[in-house]
Amino acid sequence: MTNPRLLHRAKTLRKTMTDAETALWYHLRGHRFAGVKFKRQKPIGPFIVDFVALEHRLVIEVDGGQHADDASGDRQRDAWLAAHRYRVLRFWNHQVLQELPAVLERIDAVIASAEPPSPLPLSR
Repeated sequence: MTNPRLLHRAKTLRKTMTDAETALWYHLRGHRFAGVKFKRQKPIGPFIVDFVALEHRLVIEVDGGQHADDASGDRQRDAWLAAHRYRVLRFWNHQVLQELPAVLERIDAVIASAEPPSPLPLSR
């Protein structure tokens, strides 16, 4: 069960997305990546990730200047996610806002290079 405080914080973050997060979400939720089923500001273990495609075990983080001061926190989160078999793509706000086609191509390449999602086991 997810910590209630973490859930509350995730709900708050969904309401206050940055311009870069909003621009990327437009493409992740229903356009270019509609079939991938991304979630936004989703609790994963003890962390909240910006975007996640659970079936593909892909996390996308969009960082602003505040992350330059917390690089060790980002490394800790990335290590935890990697230990739980998530791949992490990290982009800066300016990359998403100024180089969106290249960002979308990078996401597409990572999804295409991954093994197909495992089917759910059949119940007997």
